[in-house]
Amino acid sequence: MIVVLRIGHRPQRDMRVTTHVGLTARALGADGMYIAAEDRGVVQSIRDVAGRFGGEFFVEDKVSWNSCIKKWKKDGGCVVHLTMFGLNLPDVEQEIRTKEKILVIVGAEKVPGDLYQMADYNVAVTNQPHSEIAGLAVFLDHISPCALHREFPGAKVRVFPNACGKTVEEL
Repeated sequence: MIVVLRIGHRPQRDMRVTTHVGLTARALGADGMYIAAEDRGVVQSIRDVAGRFGGEFFVEDKVSWNSCIKKWKKDGGCVVHLTMFGLNLPDVEQEIRTKEKILVIVGAEKVPGDLYQMADYNVAVTNQPHSEIAGLAVFLDHISPCALHREFPGAKVRVFPNACGKTVEEL
């Protein structure tokens, strides 16, 4: 099980980016997403996509990030914080892959310093500034089995690969 925790979300500024964090998480193998802020618009957008394109993916806002991490760890889960200041992904990915429950933390603004101590792993996809969406995508591609070739049960829409143009089937 892989779940994303989005912290530092600022509704007026980060709506589009947080929505893309959720869509990336869903598309690349995560089971759900917690948002440590209230934003019903983001929640509804992600739920709408999951409803049309299928799969089991939950999204919940108004989550206390601190309580979420503590509960996750109490329940035996592993906490991975994506940051450019962490250990390089290739050095820890094999170990992380062995974990049954992974909470992946993705920040929007500067994260609280306590978070680095609470995480089991502080992981850098690269040690350069980059998008949290890109970092999450690369992380999930490395950690989640078959992240790029998943089937989504219950889909109402299916997209077929094409060299040029697009083929969409309404199911």
